[in-house]
Amino acid sequence: MFVEIRTYRLKNGGIPEYLKVVGETGIAIQKKHLGNLVGYFSSEIGPVNEIVHIWSFASLDDRQARRARLAADPDWQAFLPKIRDLIVTADNKIMTPAAFSPLGGSAPA
Repeated sequence: MFVEIRTYRLKNGGIPEYLKVVGETGIAIQKKHLGNLVGYFSSEIGPVNEIVHIWSFASLDDRQARRARLAADPDWQAFLPKIRDLIVTADNKIMTPAAFSPLGGSAPA
């Protein structure tokens, strides 16, 4: 299993608008293609104006195929302008859970 952690720094004050449009339209499109949403969060303490969403995938090939299907979806392409100008920076990490993680992991290599 692989976990993708996507962190977006939004324009000052952009969290309410971002969460509104993602909640109304975007998340359904993402779930249709990406599958397992682990969590979706906004910052309260620490770096401000941050959104973090976490998705899990069976493999890196699974992630690549799912993200390609999302990118090709006309509904997703129509949705992107609603959030694009709210995002200042984006960071993406691919992680593997430890064997004792609640998500289940593999034994160390």
